[in-house]
Amino acid sequence: MITDQIDASLLKMAEEAEKEIKPQFERIDKVEQYNADRILSAFIENQVSYSDFADINGYGNYDTGRDKLEAIFATILGCEDALVRPQIMSGTNALYLAFSAMLKPGDTMISITGTPYDSLQEMIGLIGDSTQSLKAFGVKYEQIDLVNNEFDQNAIVERVKENNVKLVEIQRSRGYSSRKSLTIAKLEAIIKAIREVNKDVIIMVDNCYGELVEEKEPGHVGADLIVGSLMKNLGGGIAPTGGYIAGRKDLIAMCADRLTSPGIGKDLGANFNMNNAFFKGVFLAPEAVANALKTAVFSSYMLAKLGFKNVSPAYDEYRTDIIQTVELSTKENLVRFTQGLQSSSPIDSYVRVLPAPMPGYPFDEVMACGSFTQGSTIELSGDAPVIEPYTLYMQGGLSYAYGRLSILLALQHVLHGEPQK
Repeated sequence: MITDQIDASLLKMAEEAEKEIKPQFERIDKVEQYNADRILSAFIENQVSYSDFADINGYGNYDTGRDKLEAIFATILGCEDALVRPQIMSGTNALYLAFSAMLKPGDTMISITGTPYDSLQEMIGLIGDSTQSLKAFGVKYEQIDLVNNEFDQNAIVERVKENNVKLVEIQRSRGYSSRKSLTIAKLEAIIKAIREVNKDVIIMVDNCYGELVEEKEPGHVGADLIVGSLMKNLGGGIAPTGGYIAGRKDLIAMCADRLTSPGIGKDLGANFNMNNAFFKGVFLAPEAVANALKTAVFSSYMLAKLGFKNVSPAYDEYRTDIIQTVELSTKENLVRFTQGLQSSSPIDSYVRVLPAPMPGYPFDEVMACGSFTQGSTIELSGDAPVIEPYTLYMQGGLSYAYGRLSILLALQHVLHGEPQK
């Protein structure tokens, strides 16, 4: 039993924590119920049938299940249309697909949330020398940094007034940075400000880790394109692969042409017998996201109570994504905590994780992800670049009961220096 391996003092602290965090759990439950209502209503409206789970092979013509799934995603995300495909392998792949469809040689894109997440930097051309980066194709890149975790609205408005900016990119989640993730209210305010001076610029939101955390999505507040992975929130821990792009109908048509070819667009693409998993995943997503949030809130309380630095968000802070961070100060603590998470995972619990290079990232990474779907971050996981101040980024947790056990065992490893078994 895992609880037999945990000090009585930690178990007692966990009981005290659950009394203190009850109001946060109640708020999470309300959002879950609201989003479950939206999703069930979308299923009923689109008349999902058992026949929609049929395995369509070859070219994938006439897949009514795929069409209904994409209509449901569009509704959930507040958009006109969506592209939801197993051929989109990850959130990074979805972002590259969207950028490639929107941006042509000579176009300018601006990140208004500062330097993008690590795996986007080589894609854009900020690092490396890939012949397939946006920079290599003649796309110009600029960025406007956040100021005290807020959009630099004056700088953004003045820049987009010039009408030579094709696309504005917003990264909702913090990525590997100390800044806070951005709420839907903040997205709504900056989108409104941009629209007052420029009606034509494409506003694209990297929505990874943020879906169903609030009652609205970026599409509800005016975003033109929204991008994410099915191995995060909207896959519900069921989808074994896949990604999505949602937004304006004309822009989704462009993305579909880029994915398949002009003249084919959304009409082709075999589902590889994944329709059932995709439907079930999005159906269960509100509960999966709620459990991930509860695991994060519990983690935050425990880490702060034990004196760890820069625990963010605080347990009682408003949340807009499922990410929880903590500064662990030393490489030893970082690796030990990550090993603790891995040792309490349902899959590959015996694996001793260590820092190693990872494709697309500029530094060695340490990652715990003993998940049913490889790399799934709606399942409890933790990862970090192995650089000072050794900040760990945790996310996910399909079940709060399991998440609670994993966090306690990880803390036991850090506090008592227990080796990986």
